[in-house]
Order: sequence, then C-alpha cells, then structure tokens
Amino acid sequence: MNSDEIKNVESELWDAADDLRANSKLTAAEYKDPVLGLILLRFAENRYNETLKKIEKKISKNPRTGKKEITKDHFLGEASLYLGEKSKYGYLANLPESEDISEAVNNAMRLIENDHLDLSGILPKNYQSFDSDLLRSLIRIFNRESIQKISGDVFGRIYEYFLMKFSMSGAGAQEGGEFFTPLSLVQLIVNFIEPNKGIVYDPACGSGGMFIQTAQFIKDKSKSSINESVSIFGTELKTNNTKLAKMNLAIHGLEGKIIEDNTFYSDPHKLIGKCDFVMANPPFNVNKIDKKKDYVINDPRLPFGLPKNDNGNYMWIQYFHSYLNEKGKAGFVMASSATDAGGSEKIIRQQLLETGDVEAIVSVGNNFFYTRSLPCHIWFLNKNKQDKNTVLMIEARNTFRKVNSTINDFSQDQLEGLTTIIKSYRGEQVDFTANEWLTKTFKSGGYEDVDGLCKVASMNDIIKNDYSLTPGRYAGFSIQIDSNFDYQGRMSEIHNELTKLNNESNELMKAIQKLKL
Repeated sequence: MNSDEIKNVESELWDAADDLRANSKLTAAEYKDPVLGLILLRFAENRYNETLKKIEKKISKNPRTGKKEITKDHFLGEASLYLGEKSKYGYLANLPESEDISEAVNNAMRLIENDHLDLSGILPKNYQSFDSDLLRSLIRIFNRESIQKISGDVFGRIYEYFLMKFSMSGAGAQEGGEFFTPLSLVQLIVNFIEPNKGIVYDPACGSGGMFIQTAQFIKDKSKSSINESVSIFGTELKTNNTKLAKMNLAIHGLEGKIIEDNTFYSDPHKLIGKCDFVMANPPFNVNKIDKKKDYVINDPRLPFGLPKNDNGNYMWIQYFHSYLNEKGKAGFVMASSATDAGGSEKIIRQQLLETGDVEAIVSVGNNFFYTRSLPCHIWFLNKNKQDKNTVLMIEARNTFRKVNSTINDFSQDQLEGLTTIIKSYRGEQVDFTANEWLTKTFKSGGYEDVDGLCKVASMNDIIKNDYSLTPGRYAGFSIQIDSNFDYQGRMSEIHNELTKLNNESNELMKAIQKLKL
C-alpha cells in the first residue's frame, strides 16, 4: 500500500467514524479513547495473524501429538500481542445481535490486559457508554476486508492520524490540555537531532508522538531494529495521556517505559546526565508550581537556579539540559516569551548560553497547533556542539504551508530545507539545490545568512542584544505581501466598522446620561 492509498484509507475511516459520532450524543473527548481502543484491537488481530504464520513455519510438530503446540510465549517472542478467542476482533464483529456487544468489547480489553501486564489498566473499558447500534457500526468500519489485510506500519499511521483529527476537533481542549504535538513540529525536532541510538527521553510525552517519529527516522535511515537501537523513556502527568502513549507504543511495536508522574516534583527514571536525546513539547507557562517543596529546592536538575517568577518554562529548559550526556542533543517546543524573558529567567538563560550548548532556535508562526493559534519557538541544545561561540537563528514564521484556514504546517521541501541549514551549520556536506525551496532561498547554491530567515549569531551579538534568543532580532523579519489580498479595501472595511461602533457607543452614552438615577 503506497502513501496515497494509506491517506485515502485514513480519510475514509475517519469520515465514517466521525459521521457515526455526529449522530450520537458523544463529544469528541468521550468518543476518542474507545475508538482508539478499537483500532488497537483491529491491529492486534492483524498482527496476531501475521505472527501466527511465522510461528507455524518456525516450530516443529510435537512427535507425540503430531500437532504444532503454539503458546503465548511464542507470540511474545515475536513482539506480538497474544489474543485469546474472545479478545479477537473477528469474534466481536461476528457476535450475535442477542449478545451484549459493549460487555464483550470490555471483556476483550480485560483479557488482553491479563495476558500483557505492561498494558494493565491502560485499555479503554467504557464501551457501555456507547449505544449498541453505534458500537456495532463502528466495529464494522474497522472490519472491512481491506482493513483486515493492513500491516502494522499502516495501522500505526492510522492511529496517529486519528490522534491528530481528535486533537483538531478539540478533544484535547475538552480534556484540559494537549495530547498531540503537530507532526510538522515533531518531524522538525527529529530531523534536527537525529535520534538514531541510545536513550531517548520525553519528560512530557503526551501521546508519545516523539517516540513514533523517532522509530520512523530509524526505519528510514537504518536497517537496525528499532527496539535494539533505542531505549524509550517517557513521563506524563495526565492519566489519559499516559494510556494513549502506552497504546501508541504497543500499536507501533515499540518497547518503552512510560510512567505517570509530575516532572516538576519527581525524576522517576533517574536519567540525569544519561540521555542521548531529549525531545519534548511541555505545557507552556505553567504556574502555581510549589517551589517551597524540598524536592524542588534541592533539585539537581536546576543547576542554574530556581526561577523566581510564577512560571515553569525555565525549569523545563534546565531539565532538558540536565538529562543530556556529554554528547547528548535536545529539541523542544517552548513558549515564544521564553527567548526574551527577563529577571531571574534571563540570568538562567545567560548561564545556559555560557555553556556553549545552545545550538539553534527556530521561530514558528501562528496556527501550527490545533487548539491554540499562538506562535512558538523550538530550542535545540547540543552538548557535542563544535562551535561553542555561535547560535544558529532561524526565523521561520514566514515558512509554512497552509493546510486550511486555521491550520499551517511545513511542507516536505521546507522541512528538508530547514534541516539542510542546521546540517550545514554543523559542517556536514549538504546540497542547497536539493529542492525548489532551497534553490529559491539560497541563490548562491550554498549557505549564507538570509535576511528574514537565518543568521549565525555570535556570542558578542547575543550579549549586545541582552542575551535575547529571539531569531528575528538577528535574522530580521521579512514582511510577506499577498498580491491577491485587497489591503486598501480591508482597511476601509475596518474603518467603517470602527465608525459604526463609535456611533453606537455615543448613542448608548447619551441614553445612559438621560437616565434619572
């Protein structure tokens, strides 16, 4: 199945599932986990059937019984979920109408958890909230003959696609936070730090998207086994997100240790100074952190000090830096305000800069996230950085592709182009004519500082700018003029709207003044 065919399957499955929800009383947040659970069940049976064929070829018949005796251990040895008869998707799809379908699905989830302790308490078991007709229709959607033949990699794509669509529909906002980092931002981080082997850690892992793109990167660049190449560790505060992440790893065949905990008050994996790669999209501007706790006061992950303001951004930044080993790299999304923050945060930023480990900062424009429209920055740290006296500044707020009226992302050419810039900065051999975006942007055919896009800033430049890490201060900001937009006409409309509002305000004030109090 090629990429276009996969996209069609993703879209068809989502449209069918979303149509069913639209005709139910369920919100996107209520619908999300059960649907993702069914995707996992469908994947598990496909994987089970594939693995069964492999096992049957490998093992011999028992000379006494004349049969091949296949056990759960055979499946676990192939990194596959073992399924009993009543936990198979086909069993549920063919269940008679007289049977309680919601209890049957709940039972299937319990049986899988009993056979796989790492999934204990993770799978959704609230299918009784679904109308039985709705649930049967949903099961049929994922039981189409074409879906029964799909491989694990494609199911991983479908799972991520559904996570993205649920995030776009506001399920994350309904649950009180983000669970999905937009693919473009994750790909940019993975492309820049190239997590190919060793310990990979995300201290705010959400649904585990950083790990999935790491696996894809290794698959694209290497023939090595993913689970042999990297050791995955994650921490996540929210219970539901932790479950999503564990399901995500399972459906992608990845081994990893995800712990539900609060990174501000604990370090459950004990990874200070041990990580080869740290990637994260932590919650921005967290307040009301209890900084009087002994653990916070004595936290070795805060070597540059505890920020005095009511904000967790510079705690996160120090955590990421502290987890890296002597050659480690980090890439993380951060609130735009952090690059220019003053007071105690500026003092921490100065100390971080003085280590020489800040490698690059990328400005990202509005509308990359699905539930908030604010811009952000992506920071890159590299403890093995060659040039300790400069920082690569990339002003990418005007670099985007419009997905629709409210969502932007990076095109593949743009992702390749931005990655080429940092590779060149590191002294690697790259081709600045590899795609159209690069050719148009770097007319000389090689790296050069480009106004409004990129500049290699020296420490002297940064000191002169009061230790600011805002790329626009160094690279400048290019104003894009849309020749198809009627600016004069829109200004006239705004002026007329303002005049109307002022007149209404004056009339209202006159009416108030006439009132006798």
